[in-house]
Amino acid sequence: MKRSISKIVYPLTILAVLAVVSQDAAAQRRNSRSRYGSSSAKDTTAQKPPAPAPSGYGTPAPSGYGAPATPARSGYGNAPAATAPANDPAVNVPIEVVPNSGGSGIGDTIRPSLRNDNSIERNLVKDRTPLTYEYIREDDAVYRHKVWRIIDAREKINLPFRYSANEDNGNQRFISILYNSITGPDSVTAFSAEDDRFTTPLTKAEVLARLSGSAGADTVDVTDLNGNVVKREVRNKQIPIDSIYQFKIKEEWIFDKESSRMFVRILGIAPMMRLRTSSGIDLGDDITLFWIYYPDLRAALSKYEVYNGKNYGGRMTWEELFENRQFSSRIVKSTLDNPFDKDIKGFITDPLFQLLEGENIKEKIFNYEQSLWAY
Repeated sequence: MKRSISKIVYPLTILAVLAVVSQDAAAQRRNSRSRYGSSSAKDTTAQKPPAPAPSGYGTPAPSGYGAPATPARSGYGNAPAATAPANDPAVNVPIEVVPNSGGSGIGDTIRPSLRNDNSIERNLVKDRTPLTYEYIREDDAVYRHKVWRIIDAREKINLPFRYSANEDNGNQRFISILYNSITGPDSVTAFSAEDDRFTTPLTKAEVLARLSGSAGADTVDVTDLNGNVVKREVRNKQIPIDSIYQFKIKEEWIFDKESSRMFVRILGIAPMMRLRTSSGIDLGDDITLFWIYYPDLRAALSKYEVYNGKNYGGRMTWEELFENRQFSSRIVKSTLDNPFDKDIKGFITDPLFQLLEGENIKEKIFNYEQSLWAY
């Protein structure tokens, strides 16, 4: 009887032990899955791990297998470091359109003086008009040559071209005087730089587009001391005005046999700009912006005075400066011994020899007049 009971008890005991072991294994598997964020739907008693302590630089993800981390915010404001959320305060900042007034010199609105800014009344410059050119008959012009020059305002004698003061008649830089002459009430026509024979006139908008590089505006963020964007300013695109420091001149030398004199007449003036990339890399080339017919410009130039560092009261007009040839320049092209109509740099590559060739052209023109006289 005892043997029969033992045969029944032992198998039941083994089954009970196996059931307990299987239950423990299932509990361990459930605990391991809940530890890595993938607990089963039936396991609702597993406790979540405590949340990490918050910091000033965002809330990190609990593990590599959980929810993505919240974007870290900068320590210098409330804007996130990566992308701004839709409710970020910088999105709804006011936008202000800033007019051109002061600083650039091109197209600025210069406020006039409400009192006399001089110790004397100055009315002569307002009434000045250029003298009429002496008439030269076609039959008397026995010798003629055209010459192209470049005036570099970085030379000491040419620094008045960059005089940056503001007066009642506008900014005193020469490029600003040219721009005011084109856009003023007595407007002067500007011509395309593609042809120096004044064949294609430009509108005022086209001239402004050439000076600003491209039409449109830039939006600039204005921040406070903490780096937060408080407003946005819209400004017109413009190139740095001091980057226009070269001016090309087209002129003609004429010998008049009736008066036995050599005359020089300026035909056109063109501002030039140095080509640079947006990152400031110099491309080593200059472009001509536009041409202005000089005889049309003489009346406007007679209303502006040239800066004189030795005697501010003894200033001449810009028209007198050009007629008296009180500037320094280098010759870059001429019709003298130039059957292919090329610039000097088109057949001479060395810069030093280009300067020497320009001096050679000037000497040939001078020697022609001197050779007509017998001593």
